[in-house]
Amino acid sequence: MNMKRRVILVLVSVALVFSFAVLTPGCNFIDKKVFNKTPSFSSEAPKDLPAEFSILADIYRMLQEDYVDKGKLDPKKLSQGAAKGMLQALEDPHTLYVDPEGHKLEMTALEGKFQGIGAVITIRDKVLTVISPIVGSPAEKAGIVSGDKIIEIDGKPTSGLTLVEATLTIRGPAGTPVRLLVLHEDASEPVEIEITRAEIKIDSIVSEMKGDIAYIRITQFLKSTGNDLRDALKGAIAKGAKGVILDLRDNPGGVLDASIDVASQFLTRGIVVDAVDDDGKHNQLRVRPGGVATNIPLVVLVNGGSASASEIVAGALQDYGRAKLAGSKTFGKGSVQVVRELEDGSSVHITKAKWFTPNGRPINGTGLTPDFVLDLKGDDMVKWAIDYLEKLIAVQVTSAEA
Repeated sequence: MNMKRRVILVLVSVALVFSFAVLTPGCNFIDKKVFNKTPSFSSEAPKDLPAEFSILADIYRMLQEDYVDKGKLDPKKLSQGAAKGMLQALEDPHTLYVDPEGHKLEMTALEGKFQGIGAVITIRDKVLTVISPIVGSPAEKAGIVSGDKIIEIDGKPTSGLTLVEATLTIRGPAGTPVRLLVLHEDASEPVEIEITRAEIKIDSIVSEMKGDIAYIRITQFLKSTGNDLRDALKGAIAKGAKGVILDLRDNPGGVLDASIDVASQFLTRGIVVDAVDDDGKHNQLRVRPGGVATNIPLVVLVNGGSASASEIVAGALQDYGRAKLAGSKTFGKGSVQVVRELEDGSSVHITKAKWFTPNGRPINGTGLTPDFVLDLKGDDMVKWAIDYLEKLIAVQVTSAEA
């Protein structure tokens, strides 16, 4: 099988940004592979495939001979079904096949807008689960929160759906409704929630001054996030900011380069993340020089919806002692996916490696434990962070005067 390779984009997400939101947290390296395939089936498996794969050709021939409704034998649909089933057999929710429509949606969403309800989902313990709603989205306004389990979509069970299927089912034109049967974490019975879809525009950076403290929230790591953060930090420093709150709560991840750029605004040197493949090969991504906030007092807010790129940034800042983490334990998605595009516009997500913090801490399945474990929500968490920074700044000023 001849192949021609062209690199499209290198991404991380411990959430690949997808149509109705982000499918799942994960580090993703997206490549394009164009396969020159012949449409004919052979009774003999290609030399680079195990002999067991010949049963696929055998099954297709049997269908051609015996199936009662041969008009349904669409080779395209059948091959996509075989690809989907093969990857599902691995029982890895992050290794999956995405059809052309789904792949187009996931790439479009990286530009920062899409039509849907605005939520981030994954499959956890074989249940469709919300990682986080997007700030200001219809999902958030309807009461969807981190940890919600989606049992049904428009009356149809979600059990057995892949992440892509669930995403495409929940997606839809702006102004149309979708009914979700949702089990909240603290509830014993599910509730039905009807949400009207809308065009979701994602502002990666939300910033404001709270006295002399700069509050900066990163909602997702998009292509523009690094530059937007740099501009926000420069503006805050020009306004006399003496400390920074970096809010990564309910941030499911995004673009790899953005996570490196974000960490680099606060660090002067060192490794940001270390990806290790099955052969033990290390791919270490390092701090980029020129950060504009490498000395200013900093605190990072995290919770169970902080995943992927968020955990990369938070883990690096924690390891180097650059900032304390406050909040609750993070999501714990520390695997790397390579995403390869096929000639028909579909793609395959393949788990390729696991990533570790600069100090070698594993994240997958464990997450990051904050330095300050706090059961505070919303603005109460921000108020705590302001108080923490003001005390830290006061100590530094006293020490400098002494």
